[in-house]
Amino acid sequence: MNSSKAYLNGHAKLEESDMYESDGKLFLTEAFKVIMEEILNKGTDLKEKVCEWKDPDQLRALLDLELRENGESHKQLMQRVRDVARYSVKTCHPLFFNQLFAGVDYHALTGRLLTETLNTSQYTYEVAPVFVLMEEEVLCKLRSLIGWSEGDGIFCPGGSISNMYAMNVARYWAFPQVKTKGLWATPRMAVFTSRQSHYSMKKAAAFLGIGTENVFIVQADESGSMIPEDLEAKIVQAKSQDAVPFFVNATAGTTVQGAFDPLNRIADISERNGMWMHVDAAWGGSVLFSKKHRHLVAGLERANSVTWNPHKMLLAGLQCSAILCRDTTDLLMHCHSAKATYLFQQDKFYDTSLDTGDKSIQCGRKVDCLKLWLMWKAIGTHGLSERVDKAFALARYLVEEMEKRDNFQLVCKGHFVNVCFWFIPPSLRGKENSVDYQEKLSKVAPVIKERMMKHGTMMVGYQPMDEHVNFFRMVVVSPQLTTKDMDFFLDEMEKLGKDL
Repeated sequence: MNSSKAYLNGHAKLEESDMYESDGKLFLTEAFKVIMEEILNKGTDLKEKVCEWKDPDQLRALLDLELRENGESHKQLMQRVRDVARYSVKTCHPLFFNQLFAGVDYHALTGRLLTETLNTSQYTYEVAPVFVLMEEEVLCKLRSLIGWSEGDGIFCPGGSISNMYAMNVARYWAFPQVKTKGLWATPRMAVFTSRQSHYSMKKAAAFLGIGTENVFIVQADESGSMIPEDLEAKIVQAKSQDAVPFFVNATAGTTVQGAFDPLNRIADISERNGMWMHVDAAWGGSVLFSKKHRHLVAGLERANSVTWNPHKMLLAGLQCSAILCRDTTDLLMHCHSAKATYLFQQDKFYDTSLDTGDKSIQCGRKVDCLKLWLMWKAIGTHGLSERVDKAFALARYLVEEMEKRDNFQLVCKGHFVNVCFWFIPPSLRGKENSVDYQEKLSKVAPVIKERMMKHGTMMVGYQPMDEHVNFFRMVVVSPQLTTKDMDFFLDEMEKLGKDL
């Protein structure tokens, strides 16, 4: 009798499991309809808002974030999906200019959906056979664009981590004993990077135990490019303090101004001083697709390593970042491997060199190659080239139109798709020599940004930089943009700031 009850109870549990799976599939189907309509249709519609702004307390109340003992009904869960879609920023909107990523590529998005659904980890061929081979092909193609016929690389969770990989591999290259014996077995080390470089350089130095005080900041010119003469001076300074120069980071496409460091001159200095040269091309690397603009990264092939984020200018979708190395001696593997025998058995029935996971500092590693591969397959190298060239053309158009208007003043004329400018409201025009001009100008951007966010019409970022007070940084990326959108942007800025 007891066994019969147990059987019936177990059978009931199985039926509950079937119902749960059925409910789950229904939820997924209906949620996908919301995604299509609220995010991909409305979210890319110029007539819709970029965001529906709510203050934090309001948003907490609207979302009902509390996690409770019991689950919610299908109807409630669908409302949760709608609320998340409604109150999130639509980065796919044509008028989202706030970051170095924007827009949407539907082939890449399909790759992202496939990646999430297949839910595998990219560490061994046995668990991710398709993606191990795919990553190998994509990395090879990226390296060939740099000008390397061979080399190494791996996809990382973002450009900051890719930069950290570069610094760690460079340190292992210079002082291989550091992996086993630690920092006590190495001299004081010196890192060199431009004042306009990404802050991840300092974070990497802190994380790796090198220390932020051992990051020597090299001056940049007005356009944001590193000054090679100051790099040489900083190397002399470091040596005078008994520090060993081992790593220089050059930038191809700085975050704010979109500046490109003079790579050939930096390579000359690196080679003379026996240093590892890394290029953070997270933002600017995609100019390699453009015959017209690839001159901006002349000398990139001389680097020892390169960071490149296709999730930025190419629209592969977050996140898609690669660390690429010219090295052919397996430095990535030697530097990071731990030889976990439960994953990386050497007596497997296939070629174990395909188990690339030990190159990474991670164990579980998300598949980041599929979205780029599928997009590349869809539009080809030619399509990606057109995408890059269009962004440049629109940025040039914006600058030309901006120069025709009294309310706009360029911070400097850049070479990339970053357009940095001040909005000069009517009340400040012609008062540049006033004592309080800079103070008043610094308050303009925050006010316009607040109005912009609350109206929901568009999003563009601002920041101070060095001696410059707050200015806007407009980033032109999305292939959905047209010259009409550039005109709208200028008109809307004037509308938002006309009474200041």
